[in-house]
Amino acid sequence: MERLGCKIIKEKLLADLAKRTQEFVAKGNRAPSIAVILIGSNGASESYVATKCKMAAELGFVHFDYRFDEDYTQDELLSLIDRLNADPEVDGILVQLPLPKHIDEESVINRISKDKDVDGFSPYNIGRLMLGQECFEPCTPKGIMEILRYYGISLSGKNVTVIGRSNIVGKPVAVMCMQKGVDATVTVCNTKTPDLKAHTLSSDVVIVATGRPSTIDASMVRDGATIIDVGVNRITDGSRPKGYRVVGDVDYDSFNGTSCRVTPVPGGVGLMTVVMLMENTYAAALRRAR
Repeated sequence: MERLGCKIIKEKLLADLAKRTQEFVAKGNRAPSIAVILIGSNGASESYVATKCKMAAELGFVHFDYRFDEDYTQDELLSLIDRLNADPEVDGILVQLPLPKHIDEESVINRISKDKDVDGFSPYNIGRLMLGQECFEPCTPKGIMEILRYYGISLSGKNVTVIGRSNIVGKPVAVMCMQKGVDATVTVCNTKTPDLKAHTLSSDVVIVATGRPSTIDASMVRDGATIIDVGVNRITDGSRPKGYRVVGDVDYDSFNGTSCRVTPVPGGVGLMTVVMLMENTYAAALRRAR
């Protein structure tokens, strides 16, 4: 098995982005900036936000950190987004998902300016992605494509199966794989697909984004296939200091002794997601400076 680790990709991309940012600022431009909004006290979300803010600081970006209690209302959040949309000092806006149940995520996503939607979730950016036009690409799918590019895994003429149909990962990554110039033949499955194994066995690349541990194991793919594991799941483990361990949607250990290429969890796609958020924020700053 070949481990498609992403730490080396992350470090390479961040070094390049830091250099470009320094050059951008040296020309008299304001540093790229991102506003991050977190509502509630979800442990995983707090960890992600902390990582984003730390990475922004390391790159020399300006970051605005907004944190609110669980009872923060939808009207208050939409009003804040309106202010950030109008603020010329803010290039990108990210509202950390998931949101509390009393807040409608679709309304929030739709409220963010298309020019500051660095998550790439708005109908405008998703629509342009579907048409193959320039846009802010969703960060996790964008990171997946970067992993494949780094490891020299061409999708041209290849069969790709995407397991998962979310608006955040499954649908956009399927579109990105089938774009002209990438040229994959794409099948989209979900956890209710009958005989999922029949689809995955015929695939050169399998992208798994179901949020369910052990969705895929080595018996379900052909030897030599590439497996991209998007899942992040907490499994109870009394032997660990925190009482749990993090696993993906793929039974990683089952691939030992095969010739497959597999992304690990942790250390895989998750590292790329935050880097791509920073790339999108930098791109927003370039647009602003034109």
